[in-house]
Amino acid sequence: MASTPRFKVYDADNVYQAACKHPEEAAALVALLGPGSSIRDGHTKADIVWLEGEEASPAGDSYDLAAGTVWQRVESRMATP
Repeated sequence: MASTPRFKVYDADNVYQAACKHPEEAAALVALLGPGSSIRDGHTKADIVWLEGEEASPAGDSYDLAAGTVWQRVESRMATP
């Protein structure tokens, strides 16, 4: 049975655009959607783990770097009670 995609992609207008199983895919989408778009580990604004235009470099510069950052933030959120 297939698993539900974990990562949600929203555009700058807070409109849900896509769900992705891998953060690299989500990074490609936020790079396309531009500043203000986000990757979320859930559907709320509190679930944002990448905010395009507010990071050290754009997701389009390195999908792997963006994915690594996303995973670090997911792990950090899970470790916080």
